Amino acid sequence: QVQLVESGGGLVQPGGSLRLSCAASRSILSFNSMGWYRQSPGKERDLVARFSVGGNTDYADSVKGRFTISRDNAKNTLYLQMNMLEPEDTADYYCRAFFGFSNYWGQGTQVIVSS
Repeated sequence: QVQLVESGGGLVQPGGSLRLSCAASRSILSFNSMGWYRQSPGKERDLVARFSVGGNTDYADSVKGRFTISRDNAKNTLYLQMNMLEPEDTADYYCRAFFGFSNYWGQGTQVIVSS
């Protein structure tokens, strides 16, 4: 079993920054992949950024150059630094880990970008 706890969401003005954190209950080095997804009302949950096998990173086109995914293996924590936020980035953000043969999701953290 894996527990994932996100934090760091909130209300921010357009052009602002936030950093999301996802704390895992076990070593994140044991995960096949780990990443961030987001979901807006009425829309599907989509990939934002992830670490895949071999430590490669993937980003959604809409966030390239603005968001950066990183991790602290010693703290078992995944981060998402979000800069130059836009109203279109408003969503619930979820952490996901693929471990063994199962996907695990956190409870989500809400990000609202509004003036």
